[in-house]
Amino acid sequence: MILGNRAVLRERARLRGVPFEVPDYARGNAAPLSVIDIPLAAPVTPGRLDAANASHVLAMLDRAIDGCVSGEFAAMVTAPLQKSVLNDAGIPFTGHTEYLAERTKTPQVVMLLAGGGLRVALATTHLPLARVPEAITPQLLRSVLRILDADLRKRFGIAAPRILVSGLNPHAGESGYLGREEIDVITPAIEALKREGMRLEGPYPADTLFTPRVLAQGDAVLAMYHDQGLPVLKHAAFGEAVNVTLGLPIIRTSVDHGTALDRAGSGEVDAGSLHAAIALAFEMAARAG
Repeated sequence: MILGNRAVLRERARLRGVPFEVPDYARGNAAPLSVIDIPLAAPVTPGRLDAANASHVLAMLDRAIDGCVSGEFAAMVTAPLQKSVLNDAGIPFTGHTEYLAERTKTPQVVMLLAGGGLRVALATTHLPLARVPEAITPQLLRSVLRILDADLRKRFGIAAPRILVSGLNPHAGESGYLGREEIDVITPAIEALKREGMRLEGPYPADTLFTPRVLAQGDAVLAMYHDQGLPVLKHAAFGEAVNVTLGLPIIRTSVDHGTALDRAGSGEVDAGSLHAAIALAFEMAARAG
């Protein structure tokens, strides 16, 4: 089903010349597509932000989360969200991932993007680059890698995942001459988890990790920060990749891009990533039984 405002959905469909005769959602309804109508606080104009509708945005998210947690829904797929609408309304909001973790009381989640034959997870997500080194701790890496390993098994059906771990510094620290995080933090975390039976390799220099020969040796990559791993994946699969939040008690997938406000209402958008996110959510839900 679709969560949104019925009037807005109908008007956008009319502008694009698309029929929109979709029934209201009712639990147990066998309709292939239905709508849960979420009221607006203010009228909506394509491409124009209005902080008055921040409550509408959160209401959609909360209804989807509650439905997934209760078992009413099998999975949720989120479209891109303009964070500034919430922040301008005085609501601190850094992203879907962090909000989902807070609402489901999940102490640690992991962002993973999949596409173009790659799966890239992140040790840290929406942090200023200057704060990344202090955030990379043995405890964080052990937690992230355990979640990544568990969900590759549970959500992706990989019986014995092979995970390639990136270093933080150029040349993975060059034996300590370009930084000691690989020696003092990353390698000890990898070795501790290998003793538990996890299949891990690294830390690899990021500039050679993302080469076909190395990538062929793993099922997923763990990058240390957002712009270390995601530019490579988006180069390989932008517009077709899927953002997956690992570690949650629910299944959540999303698109790999932002809101493209400058194209809102024009019909000049590529919905490939949304289609891929929906397909992967179905696949994961089927695997979950």
